Amino acid sequence: MLEITGLTKRYGNGTVALSDFTLSLGEGVLGLLGPNGAGKTTLMSIVATVLRPTTGTVRWRGVDALGDPLAIRRELGYLPQDFGVYDKLTAVELLRYFGRLKGLAGKELKVAVDEMIDLVNLRPAANRRLGGFSGGMRQRVGIAQALLGDPKLLIVDEPTVGLDPEERVRFRNLLSELGHGRTVILSTHIVSDVEAIAERIAVIRQGRLVRCATPEELLAHAVGRVWRAVVPAERLGEVQRAVAVSNLTRRADGVHVRFVAPAGEPAVAGAAAVEPTLEDAYLLTNVEAAA
Repeated sequence: MLEITGLTKRYGNGTVALSDFTLSLGEGVLGLLGPNGAGKTTLMSIVATVLRPTTGTVRWRGVDALGDPLAIRRELGYLPQDFGVYDKLTAVELLRYFGRLKGLAGKELKVAVDEMIDLVNLRPAANRRLGGFSGGMRQRVGIAQALLGDPKLLIVDEPTVGLDPEERVRFRNLLSELGHGRTVILSTHIVSDVEAIAERIAVIRQGRLVRCATPEELLAHAVGRVWRAVVPAERLGEVQRAVAVSNLTRRADGVHVRFVAPAGEPAVAGAAAVEPTLEDAYLLTNVEAAA
């Protein structure tokens, strides 16, 4: 349904935010995973037709979305990383405004807005001015506007920023349900945000697609490459220079260090192989890409 081919974005100062990025997507949830500055927001802005690439194409249902932006905008729900609101409007007023922009009117608009208010748990504050909303509440309004009109392509950029743990779990579950019958792109640098809901994960680094695979494939690749060792505190700096550490915990018997070793046997005495997590697999993918 969505075909991204050879996208490159080069800014006037010479910065290359994207480099020859190619990816094809069908229905379901894709987790776009990468550190801050990797090019995720640039990619999503181009797909949402907010930004034009230097080179490359985006096709939605076979139509050139860059040449004919309305082809994709009619079926798009988009939550940018920095979602601004009009402080003097209420949540209901803002959602009605966005609903009209999406072609909703009358009873259909009222029903859609009411559904979104309940979906993101904003009913008690629905008629309060947005200027008094917390960051998490504003984010929920942004999520609601993206879902208005039942979009077939949903793009959400760092959607759980500002949400408390309970809201984050609620939104993950919602995205998982929305993946049926539509294409969802979830961009984040938080592995746990995609771990439970994404059918595929695309790892992006320095503007390039490093790998696109299922969570199971990423985990399988990391088997035998994740290790744990207990080292004296005074040797911690040495170990951190020698291997890529995914986690460390200080205990009475020393520092418990978890790390990845792409080449297999680690250069840390007494290390034992452990079952990889998706966090380990993601770190390993980046380490291998940098090698």
